[in-house]
Order: sequence, then structure tokens, then C-alpha cells
Amino acid sequence: MGIDREILTAELKKGCEAFEIELNDTQIEDFCKYAEILVEWNEKMNLTAITEPAAVAIKHFTDSLLFTKAFELSGDEKIIDVGTGAGFPGIPLKIYKSGVEITLLDSLNKRINFLKEVSSQIGQDNECIHARAEEQGRKKESREQYDIATARAVAHLRELSEYCLPFVKVGGYFVALKGYEIEQELDEAKKAISLLGGEVERVEKYILPDESRRSIVVIKKISQTSTKYPRQSAKIAKAPIK
Repeated sequence: MGIDREILTAELKKGCEAFEIELNDTQIEDFCKYAEILVEWNEKMNLTAITEPAAVAIKHFTDSLLFTKAFELSGDEKIIDVGTGAGFPGIPLKIYKSGVEITLLDSLNKRINFLKEVSSQIGQDNECIHARAEEQGRKKESREQYDIATARAVAHLRELSEYCLPFVKVGGYFVALKGYEIEQELDEAKKAISLLGGEVERVEKYILPDESRRSIVVIKKISQTSTKYPRQSAKIAKAPIK
């Protein structure tokens, strides 16, 4: 079972045009290959519930590229995508801005194998790391080494900040792709963000062509993260910073 490239391409172009994101033929080809590998591997392992070409084009690809509307990339940033899953938003960002340096971090080795395969097939030199975020964030080679940490995750922003901010160098950013209604969550995460060395710079909201809604929270790293963080995941879940 493949994917209908014609539908995927038409929807991807429509989605990107709505946000004035321009893609060339090579980039569209890379997105088509990515979608084909995603659908193929999804038959063997659970990567995504979204496999229809129109939905992949909007809910995965266009949604990931919204990052570039909320945060303008110069094109040479070092970015870590935390808990990347099937590679969103990291791989689409690399397709769009080939000069960025992407690290894809995930705790499931099967997903890492998939990410390596996609990266290889579309000619990306992504670093794929099999590790838990809270453990990798304590390692010297990763801690405060990135210009940007990003995550497109269901975790509360409070917990997500503890997983992601330790990776960001002072002066860098944590860019979180979140649900549309973010105000209460932002309020609840305020103390954690501050304690971890961050400061909310802005929140951008978008409505995709299929009416999906997205908030992107841009957090600047203004001071170093205390070595107390990140804690073990059980502790983060049981006793979030409040």
C-alpha cells in the first residue's frame, strides 16, 4: 500500500500557500518519499494514526512547517527534536531549511531505525539518538548544546519544559508545538519555565486548512538550568514544578 502522491502534493501545496511557505520541486519530492516510507513502516509498527495523503500533508507536514512562521530560522541552527516520534517537526524543518543541523531524539529504538531510514533515503545527515530525554539532557555532549529544542508533544508544557530546556544554550530557544487553547497551561507552566532558565517570549496561533488548530510557544533561554534538572521521569510526572 503506497500513498497517492498527487493528492499529497496538491494538499501540501495548498497548505503551504495558505501560510506563504514556498516549496520547490525537490522539497516536494522529499516530502512524497517521506510519506511513502512513513506509510510503509506504519504497517509494521505504530508510528502514526494519520496515513491518508491529505491528512499527512496538512496534519504532519504543513503543521510542522508552521514552526518557521512562528520562529524565523536563519538556516544554520543546531536543533534537537525531543521525543520526535515519526520525525515531526525535525525532518520537515530540514527539508525546508537544509542548512540546519537536526538531532532526532526518541526513547524507542524501533522509531530510531525508522528515522535513520527516512534520513538516509532523503539525503539528510540527521543525528538519531536512542535515549530518554531526561537522561540525555544530563549528558555533557547534549546539555545546553543546542540553539533550539523543539517538541510536538501531548505532555503538559510544565513537564515538557523540564525535558527540553536543559538542552538549550543560554540565548537559545525552546519552541513548543501545542494545542490551540494554551492559556491555562501557560499559566500553570510559568513557574517551571522560569525555574529552568526560560522566559515566554510569545505565543503564535494558527488555523490549518482542515480547521486543525495549533499554538506555538516560543520560550527564550535566559539563564542556565540548575543541575538539579531534569529529574527522573517518574519524579517529573509525580511532582511537577508548581
